[in-house]
Amino acid sequence: MPKIIHIVAIDNDNAIGYKNQLLYRLSNDLKRFKELTTGHTIIMGRKTFESLPKGALPNRRNIVLSKTIKTPYPSTELYDSIEQALDNCKNDELVFIMGGETIYRQTLELADCLEITEVNSSVENADAFYPKIDKKQWKETKRISHPSDEKHAFSFDYVTYIKV
Repeated sequence: MPKIIHIVAIDNDNAIGYKNQLLYRLSNDLKRFKELTTGHTIIMGRKTFESLPKGALPNRRNIVLSKTIKTPYPSTELYDSIEQALDNCKNDELVFIMGGETIYRQTLELADCLEITEVNSSVENADAFYPKIDKKQWKETKRISHPSDEKHAFSFDYVTYIKV
């Protein structure tokens, strides 16, 4: 089986989205996402895929989960369940789960690693949230802090957790 990694940006309250959009557009975080996921498989729910501005992300195997869509989007694979998707990823080295909320909740127990961007901010009207990280099940192994600057309205930390 591949190594399963959650990749997500969260606010101080674990919020990840509002009206099917990301809460933050942090240039360094987007670059990091690209660096980590390029050349690997990414799995996302239908709504997350539909929120991508240009469709399938290049240089990655794009898997979309949906029970309602029956025809794959261009440059994607479509599966009904996370189990079916992962069964078709047996030969992959790394599989990144990139949302949304339901997919994160369904796969947290399966994940080996969490790559979390903790944004030092709170969004009052968020409507999608990442599950609470149980510190008894996850050990922080790396933290890199970034101050706010002209490209980043908020300070943030890249945090890596591994399953205990």
